[in-house]
Amino acid sequence: MHFGLIANLKRVGADETINAFVDWANKNGTELTFCDDLKDSIAAHKRFLPRHELPQNVDIIVAMGGDGTILAAARSVGSVGTPILGINLGSLGFLTQQTPSQLIPALDAIIAREYRIDERMLLKAEIAGQGPLPMPYALNDIVLDNGPVSRVLDINLRINGEDVVTYIADGLIIATPTGSTAYNLAVGGPIVSPNMDAMIAAPIAPFSLTTRPMIIPGDAMLELTVFTDEHKAMLTLDGQVGVELLDSQKVTISRAEFKSKFILFPENSYYKLLRSKLHWGVRPNP
Repeated sequence: MHFGLIANLKRVGADETINAFVDWANKNGTELTFCDDLKDSIAAHKRFLPRHELPQNVDIIVAMGGDGTILAAARSVGSVGTPILGINLGSLGFLTQQTPSQLIPALDAIIAREYRIDERMLLKAEIAGQGPLPMPYALNDIVLDNGPVSRVLDINLRINGEDVVTYIADGLIIATPTGSTAYNLAVGGPIVSPNMDAMIAAPIAPFSLTTRPMIIPGDAMLELTVFTDEHKAMLTLDGQVGVELLDSQKVTISRAEFKSKFILFPENSYYKLLRSKLHWGVRPNP
């Protein structure tokens, strides 16, 4: 089996975790290829590939870092479909469920084929009047907001060609079920089980008490039109890829034609994860 590695070296414990991975690969005679942005830090390793070439040349990608590392890895994998194993070197880690201490048992379980694949939907964005975005996909969310300008926007939402609502707000989040525990949760949106086929439209600081988040079928076609009084707005994918929008510009958002694949193990439970990360059932300190 051939593993690829993507890692955020700025995270505490990254070097030790990578070294443990390399030692395990050497002992087990397993092929290991690193993303080439690690070349300067791990010069002793001989096999590197550019990030966009890694997915089609390995069987499994190990992504070490926080959720941002996983989001970037999922976009890099794209339609290739290479499964991703997330190792949490961050603090929250909704997507990186395994800890560094669980790395070696997880790798052993993968070799023994004792794991399952969890598929997650992505969103795709298209901007009217522009060519295809170089990276149009988002695993968590697509956010339309006012960027650096502190002004409300008028954002019209159409669903399957039907006019639904014009938000007066700081912005609008279109989230996947996976992203329901990210920015969507922070603005009061619902938590949606990641295996559901759905999208969430959650306004950011709406100028109306009756404007609430909506859950929309996953096969819907959403069309957003932003009105900015000649100021530019910003479209951001997974908080990492940003595109400026002009007044009256339209954005179409739909379900991507492929899904991201994540490696999970029998002990992994989404509801257990929620209890742990959100501290459900924990009594407050007196």
